[in-house]
Amino acid sequence: MTFAIPPATLASFPQDFVWGVATSAYQIEGAAAEDGKGPSIWDDFCRVPGAIADASDGRVACDHYHRLEEDLDLIASLGVDAYRFSVSWPRVQPTGAGAWNEQGVGFYDRLVDGLLARGIQPYLTLNHWDLPSALQAQGGWAARSTVQRFVDYACRMDRRLGDRVRAITTHNEPWVVATLGHETGVFAPGLKDRRSAVQAAHHLLLSHGLALQALRAQGCKAQLGLVLNLSPIGPATDRPDDAAAARLEDGRLVRWYMDPLFKGEYPADVLQHLGADAPQVHEGDLRAIATPMDFLGINYYTRGVVSARGDWDVTTSGHALTDMGWEVYPRGLTELLLRLHRDWQVPPLFVKENGAAFKDTLVGGRVHDAERTDYIARHIAAVGEALRQGVPMAGYMVWSLMDNFEWASGYAKRFGIVHVDYATLARTPKDSALWYREFLRQQRARRATASTEPVEV
Repeated sequence: MTFAIPPATLASFPQDFVWGVATSAYQIEGAAAEDGKGPSIWDDFCRVPGAIADASDGRVACDHYHRLEEDLDLIASLGVDAYRFSVSWPRVQPTGAGAWNEQGVGFYDRLVDGLLARGIQPYLTLNHWDLPSALQAQGGWAARSTVQRFVDYACRMDRRLGDRVRAITTHNEPWVVATLGHETGVFAPGLKDRRSAVQAAHHLLLSHGLALQALRAQGCKAQLGLVLNLSPIGPATDRPDDAAAARLEDGRLVRWYMDPLFKGEYPADVLQHLGADAPQVHEGDLRAIATPMDFLGINYYTRGVVSARGDWDVTTSGHALTDMGWEVYPRGLTELLLRLHRDWQVPPLFVKENGAAFKDTLVGGRVHDAERTDYIARHIAAVGEALRQGVPMAGYMVWSLMDNFEWASGYAKRFGIVHVDYATLARTPKDSALWYREFLRQQRARRATASTEPVEV
């Protein structure tokens, strides 16, 4: 079986398009209580009975903290341009304020230097959900005080790493932190309060905007942006109540974040829906949130289909499903990117996460994950189609480099293009990794050919 990208789509990718892979600190690092690292809300959440599907935690994860050089060589072997990683805030600042942990910062120093030595651009994310427990004890993201703590943390990380990283992302998927962490309670910190969730979302956006202002004021050299998880949302039928439900869900997932970032306002229909749960917004907050970005990152996995009665069955869609039960729908990525370009004045866009969990089996030293390879190839083609239609796309990153701790699913779901044997922690590139490596080799060859062609004037 081949997984070719259409030639017309392949030609759409510019010479400076960035190809990469992505991970996050809590999911791969392990060493959860070593070398001065403080506890995070995910360390706490994993101890809640029933919170994690397999009752596991991130104490060891992929042991990336102790296997850094091996993993850097693994990343380099794929031929990627960039590696997106996150910093564990409690590893570098155990309580989220005050004392700085030099051993923790030293790990990221070695990571960044190791990437650069291998010709790989470091893409740093400041917050991929593992808030220091000490800050949660003071209200966490629902408390306005956490906003300034984050700004201080961002500035200190820039002073330590900003001269060597290509880009700094403030937050990864604030919707997840707010909604899953504070409203439904299925992610850390495990709260179930809509008012807190909405306030947390506002504070995450505010801390993003203020951090960008502070970083630029101190001369940050890196590109600055934010990463959102977005999907096109459509109604299950043409019934008016389904259309209204889909419009509201689009407001909560997409417009709630895009409108303040690019229009300086929250969507009126969502504010009306929230009523007394609407966030407390201070004078100047929305101006800060709308601080211009150098890039916007998009994480895409599937589309959303909404029924007012809650009875839409994804298995009836006619499309394949991943091991998460998510519909494989590459066209939705093109639709989303076109809409973002049409409805908001967006900066260059990156797909910062895209991938799929499937039930993988290691047999004879190989993992034949044809479904994942097909998923990645079709979504790369979807990005190429958006480029062809004029969307300013800057890069694409596969989620994830390796199988890891998949949050509330524990180790039961495998997203990696590299297999991890959790008993031995051995890494084995899957067929999807070998395909991606070959695809990137072809991209480099195309770049080299283009760079030697004469330019017409």
